[in-house]
Amino acid sequence: MTITEKILAAHAGKEKVSPGELINARVDLVLANDITAPISIREFRKIGAKDVFDRDRIALIPDHFAPQKDIQAAEQCRMLRDFSREYDLGLYFEVGRMGVEHALLPEQGLVVPGDLVIGADSHTCTYGALGAFSTGVGSTDVASAMATGECWFRVPETMKFIYYGKLNRWVSGKDLILHTIGDIGVDGALYRAMEFEGEAISSLPMAGRLTMCNMAIEAGGKNGIIVPDVVTEEYVTGRAKREYTLYTSDNDASYVDVREYDCSRIPLTVSCPHLPSNTRPAEELSSIAIDQVVVGSCTNGRIEDMREAAEIIKGRKVSSNTRMIVIPATQQIYLEAVREGLAEIFVEAGAVFSTPTCGPCLGGHMGILAKGERAIATTNRNFVGRMGHPESEVYLSNPAVAAASAVLGRIATPGEVQ
Repeated sequence: MTITEKILAAHAGKEKVSPGELINARVDLVLANDITAPISIREFRKIGAKDVFDRDRIALIPDHFAPQKDIQAAEQCRMLRDFSREYDLGLYFEVGRMGVEHALLPEQGLVVPGDLVIGADSHTCTYGALGAFSTGVGSTDVASAMATGECWFRVPETMKFIYYGKLNRWVSGKDLILHTIGDIGVDGALYRAMEFEGEAISSLPMAGRLTMCNMAIEAGGKNGIIVPDVVTEEYVTGRAKREYTLYTSDNDASYVDVREYDCSRIPLTVSCPHLPSNTRPAEELSSIAIDQVVVGSCTNGRIEDMREAAEIIKGRKVSSNTRMIVIPATQQIYLEAVREGLAEIFVEAGAVFSTPTCGPCLGGHMGILAKGERAIATTNRNFVGRMGHPESEVYLSNPAVAAASAVLGRIATPGEVQ
């Protein structure tokens, strides 16, 4: 079996599962945010559930419209708070203690290798970087899981992606996943597990792995996953809140497709409007003027991303024609950025340094685009109207390209400003 099949089998109480099989499986963690949890809470009450299955396995995180941007957002967030108090939930994270959910939960050791995690958010697939099976589901599935501790699944087929060779300067996990999505398309892995491996993955830090698994959904994937190794164990050691199991894929496991990539040939990559699969080398886009730069999100809001952007922009200024918004993904990352002097670098460059929030990524707040404006962002989606006006445009990149673009006021590579 593949690692995905082994985790699903273990949680379904079965010795073996096969692609296409329908199973019921116990979940280790259930997640929802201030947009999706209110629907789950209403459905939870509608089915007449008397209690939650486990007070310490349900995470409710207000992060999309938080800090609350308007009355409606405040009401949504209040539902999470009231429900958490009513059922004495141990994993409710109030503003000031919260963070962008998919950065916060791994950081806090609340997701561990071998877990089965579902979340009412499509980027729940992020946790596959830790060797867990994690996937986004509907709010009604979350309601059922909050009551029963179980969810149903169709076992996905698995695609294997092998990355070999050495990464070029500034090329990161973001570039690898954008290049991959550009190769297979936004439905190229539809309802399939995307298993990432190879020498380039083995040398990729956890931050880059989280970025890659985060965007599996942008290729239609059911989940993204990386077999645990030394990097995984170093990350979870001293952090994991629970015992964990390290699964691997068997040598004779069956894959529906295998793709190989020579990383020495993968350039700094940008996804152009209006699909993540519409990728081009960054150096070919120097004529594209930029109004807004966003560094942050569940894709690239970690301390490593902050450091990368700061290294590019240190001692320089954001272009007078451009605004730059930097959003560390959690309070811990915020503090680290302050202690390391990164926040000062951004502010002195003329950027905004924000409290943790999903904010502009989904067109929520803290950076909405006007008609005709263009943004380059380290976020994960660039659909029509994703970050504001339907006639605005969003380009996706890694933090180094985003920061270089802020300096020159157009899409740029780090080499152009250093």
